[in-house]
Formats: sequence, structure tokens, C-alpha cells
Amino acid sequence: MNPFEHNRQSWNELTPLHFNSEFYDVEGFKQGKTSLNHIELDEIGDVSGKKLLHLQCHFGMDTLSFARMGAEVTGVDLSDKAIQTAQQLSSELNIPARFIQSNVYEIEEKLEEKFDIVYTSYGAINWLNDLDLWAKIIQRLLEPGGKFYVVEFHPFIYTLNDDLKLAHNYFKSEQIESSVDISYTDKSETNNKELKHIEWQHSLSDTMNALISNGLQIEFLNEFPYSVYNCFPNMKELTPGKFVYNDVEDRIPYLFSIRAEKRLDV
Repeated sequence: MNPFEHNRQSWNELTPLHFNSEFYDVEGFKQGKTSLNHIELDEIGDVSGKKLLHLQCHFGMDTLSFARMGAEVTGVDLSDKAIQTAQQLSSELNIPARFIQSNVYEIEEKLEEKFDIVYTSYGAINWLNDLDLWAKIIQRLLEPGGKFYVVEFHPFIYTLNDDLKLAHNYFKSEQIESSVDISYTDKSETNNKELKHIEWQHSLSDTMNALISNGLQIEFLNEFPYSVYNCFPNMKELTPGKFVYNDVEDRIPYLFSIRAEKRLDV
């Protein structure tokens, strides 16, 4: 079985657990709460009237949050269960949106138009094995002068084990396999113990250079000394909405963000 099929199956299993978890707060979203965090809201800019493509959208709450802000949105995800759930949520809340089930690397087979904004976030690029191809696809999907925006967990975080010891290679290595026994949202157990995740580590320079070499002009790179999610072991809330490890607090990077513009000459 290829790695993406393993991941499709595992995310199909996790989607209903995530949808019903307090972590995602779907009920709050249904009542009007945005699922977006202060970082992306501050940095991505005005999306009203813009065509926005959300890559690796999971079950679509961020995509639909952008739609509430006035964007014309399209969400893409590998998991057919996640896309089905996103479509149901869109219909239930009467929020116009298009959702497409696809591997990122195959999305051009299903999309021909171009977008003003391409967006991806939080635990997305670790599921991709080829960032050069990823960046090429993003460049081709953007209008000239269009913006790409990513906010992600900092790759340094993935080098640490639960005891905050350096345990994994920061630089790109072989694919990383792990069992999918529980959900990170609320520790709910999965039904299929044969499932596994397959991920890849990408350094910050891997990400930056893939974008630069494929016609995207970097507007900024920011790093953040906190996480907006309490999704790693042994974390505490330093200030509202900002989570850090108990022992190291804000002395390491937890997140990074990049905004880039498609050059007019490509």
C-alpha cells in the first residue's frame, strides 16, 4: 500500500473522532465562532471577494470560516470521510463552499481555475514527501500576484520526544511511520489498530527554498515562541491561547508562518 493510501485510511478513521471532540469545538463553530487563530487572521489579510483554495482542509471548518469572511472557498483533502463531513457541515450551516477529495499532488486533475489565495496550516506539510512539487502546484494554482500563506508547526518541535530530548533528525530523512491508536484531540481510541500514519520531516530551509525556487517571492517569515493548540504532551497555557512546554516555556520555536506572492514573470 502506498503511503498516501495509509494516510487516507487513517484520517478517515480519525475524522469522526475529531468532529465529536472538544478540541475542535464544532458546536461553537456552528454558533458562529471562527476556527481560525489570531496568527492567520492577523497575517493573511482581507479575504473578502477573493477566491481562496485551502489545501489539506480536514473537515473544512477553517475553509468555512474564510467563507464567513466573504471569500469564495474551495477545500481539498485526501480523506473522503473528511470531505463528506465538510460538505455536510457546509450544507447544514448554509455556507457556500466547494470541497474536493484529492491528494494535493493530483489536484490539478480536478481543478483548472486559478486562485487569489492558496492557504494551508497546522500539521499539513508533514504529510507531503516532495515540497518542490508542492510548491510548483501552488505556483500554478495562483493568479499572477496571488498570495500563498502557510502557518505551521515549527520543524524543530518534531525533533523532540515527550521528555523534550533531541530524538529525531531535524533534516529530511526517511519516511516516519507511526501507529494510529488514539486521537490527539481527546485520546479517543481508534477501532482499527492496523492503521498507521506516514509522515516526512522538512526543515525550514526545505520549505523556504521550495517556494523561492518555484516563482514565489517571500514577503515574510515569522517564528512564534508558543503553540496556538494544546496538542503536545506536558504543555501549559502561558497566556490565553498561547501554549508552551512546561519546562522550556517560550525559549524555543513552536510555529512558523510564511506569506509569499506569485511573481508576475512566472
